Amino acid sequence: MDELKPLLSAVAPPDRGAEEAAKSHWDSLAKPLGSLGLLEETVVKIAALTGNQQVALQKRSLVVFCADNGVVAQGVTQTDSSVTAAVARSLAEGSSTVCPMARAARCEVVPADVGMLDFPGCSGVLDRRVQNSTGDITLGPAMEREACVRAILTGAELAREQKDKGMDILAGGEMGIGNTTTSSAVAAVLLGLEPEHVTGRGAGLSTAGLVRKVEAVRRAIAVNSPDPCDPVDVLSKVGGLDLAALCGFYLGCARYRIPVLLDGLISTVAALCAVRLCPNARGALLASHVSAEPAGKLVLEALGLAPLITAQMRLGEGSGAVAALPLLDMALAVYSGGQTFEKLGIAAYTPQK
Repeated sequence: MDELKPLLSAVAPPDRGAEEAAKSHWDSLAKPLGSLGLLEETVVKIAALTGNQQVALQKRSLVVFCADNGVVAQGVTQTDSSVTAAVARSLAEGSSTVCPMARAARCEVVPADVGMLDFPGCSGVLDRRVQNSTGDITLGPAMEREACVRAILTGAELAREQKDKGMDILAGGEMGIGNTTTSSAVAAVLLGLEPEHVTGRGAGLSTAGLVRKVEAVRRAIAVNSPDPCDPVDVLSKVGGLDLAALCGFYLGCARYRIPVLLDGLISTVAALCAVRLCPNARGALLASHVSAEPAGKLVLEALGLAPLITAQMRLGEGSGAVAALPLLDMALAVYSGGQTFEKLGIAAYTPQK
């Protein structure tokens, strides 16, 4: 953990002054108090993170962490690992599913290779390789602990790079065949639940495939004995490179005080690892939606986060995170341009017991 100490210790708590100023501004607008619900709360949270009640989200980007997982050898997916590279290329070309969504939301898409199997590289995909895929977690650890730490630091560095480019808000996404299996394994360990309670069909497994997947998660935990009190141990033994890099990305966002939208199951499991490593990191995390996967709601509850969207989404690639951006745009349209009680010459609402 020594390598992570500088990053973890640099994550500051929220700015309560900016938080109160943003809440007071919402309460001055001519509408019932708190009537925009989570939209108001999200803007207040961003103000607290950045230390500035003047919230602006003009520049935004989605970083998609791409990696492969050795556990696909256990028949836990419909497709093989070659699909990870194919989607990474389409992300770079702007043709993957999330790309038109991102264009509609004025969001740049940045795919990054952190461990795709035998990936030769291509234009538009950042080379941040930590190693060539992971091992089969049913037979042994996904990776060495040192590789996991490097993946976490790689994610944090990508957050810094995006901040340096002037991004006002980030989103985290992933692409990696087999990563709902690794995410289910990490969730089972961190939440102390049986595999069947957190493992779903992913990209559309048959019932027989789901049985294999649950058993793979069970074997992985039994073989590796991950320590639930040590998120790095859990990630390195039953997780994946995309999960570890996403965990670091969220820690980096907290470190550099830039808000970040979470996506679905894989994304939120990585966020849970980040918060277990550094509770203050929660101040940077915004829940976009609740995944249709069985563990989706459970992980958000463990994080203490409420989703902006409930639409039974389970696509990945950061699609849910991008879908939440227009909601935040509408919230800021009111926050920045709404009429106040004072200007309208009417009495303000007051809290009632």
